[in-house]
Amino acid sequence: MSKILLISSNTTIEPLPVYPLGLAMVAAALKGKGHDVKQFDFLYDQLICETPVEGVITDFDPDFIGISIRNIDNVDSLTINSNWSLAAIKQLVFDIKKISDKPIVIGGPAFSIMPEQIMDYTKADFGIVGEGEIAFPELIDDLCQNKKPLRIIQARKKQINDNEFFTPLYEKKLVEYYVDKSGMLNYQTKRGCPHRCNYCTYPVIEGRVFRKQSPRFVAQNLKHIKEQFNVDSVFFTDSVFNDQQSHYLEVAEEMVRQKCDMKWAAYFRPDKISRDELRLLKASGLYAMEIGSDAACDTTLKGINKSFDFESVVALNESCVKEEISCAHFFMFGVPGETYDTLKESFKNIERLKRCAVFAFSGIRILPGTQLQNIAIDENIISKEDTLLMPAYYISPHVEKEKMEDEIKEAFKKHKSWLFPPIEGQMRMKALQAFGFKGLLWDMLINFSKKPETRKNRISG
Repeated sequence: MSKILLISSNTTIEPLPVYPLGLAMVAAALKGKGHDVKQFDFLYDQLICETPVEGVITDFDPDFIGISIRNIDNVDSLTINSNWSLAAIKQLVFDIKKISDKPIVIGGPAFSIMPEQIMDYTKADFGIVGEGEIAFPELIDDLCQNKKPLRIIQARKKQINDNEFFTPLYEKKLVEYYVDKSGMLNYQTKRGCPHRCNYCTYPVIEGRVFRKQSPRFVAQNLKHIKEQFNVDSVFFTDSVFNDQQSHYLEVAEEMVRQKCDMKWAAYFRPDKISRDELRLLKASGLYAMEIGSDAACDTTLKGINKSFDFESVVALNESCVKEEISCAHFFMFGVPGETYDTLKESFKNIERLKRCAVFAFSGIRILPGTQLQNIAIDENIISKEDTLLMPAYYISPHVEKEKMEDEIKEAFKKHKSWLFPPIEGQMRMKALQAFGFKGLLWDMLINFSKKPETRKNRISG
């Protein structure tokens, strides 16, 4: 069997430090095949503990080195020049090659979005597009048998099915660090996304069909997390938690049945969820919903190919208020179809959303393989030759970026729970963290209680 070093290259801590879950899944798969696996988290091990990765490579002497790339940039057009991640990845590959001649394999969600471009830029030896749990062990087998695999392995043809998921190989020191900094651990109950939003890469990364863990498997893993690491709060990182097949409700039912006693939050789509269903979710531990509303009027919702209207957003928000479930809406401005008239309509619509947090973004990051890329080419925003390795943003040709942003700022300054630009929200969250608060933190902007001190205690746990 082989010795394998897996490196999580992410160092982003905004809005919160996030446990490298994909790395833990690949580690579990490799360990299951009998390999000796060591996980190295660049954020914690190198930046916090000051343990140079070069020293770990020298001491561990791995046969293979895997690097997971989570982000290309932070998809914020207002900080476009200060949050590009790939230069650091290229330097990491270069530094490793100075001390080791062992194969370097890169993967992760960022790599899967633009594999050819990132391979050419970083000069890694091999790359895996899609899930690594099956593809990485097979690549190692091929290399050990002196076979010559392709430089870029397309793992989409070997996706994990419903009953083949691994339990993440969480590491105690990393769990303690991330829970200390964010107040929660992350977990994924299913993969894929069947929706066809024209800017989104989830279907590119995970496929267009939901592949679901059994509710029993989810609940057992959550109980294991709690028992082993004393973690009582998780964020479900599914692309969309509320699927039309009601898997999410079955998960909630099983969490209640197995008495998981775990607080949780997740990404939701503004589809109809009944009051009874919300009560079930709340009984299972739901305390906050991050809602992908994405655009704030029907014209712009259509412009990004959403299949719901703004009334659906209002209806879900009203139900959440009645059940006292904190929710945050995320809106993008400047999308296809945006005009100054739709801006005004959007601001009026958002006013209808009571007792919630609102985050706004200017423009949409254009990524390869999306319909938005074709729209941007047709409108001469980018060229067909643009690799998109460097950030490029779509802004509707019917608005001027700075003027649009000024109007957003003017509309948002009247509301303490409306946050724009994104850095404003990050500064508010850091201020709360400085006072010892943990968790999502934006939910502290929503006070369902008349006793603030009660709310404070409940949030900080």
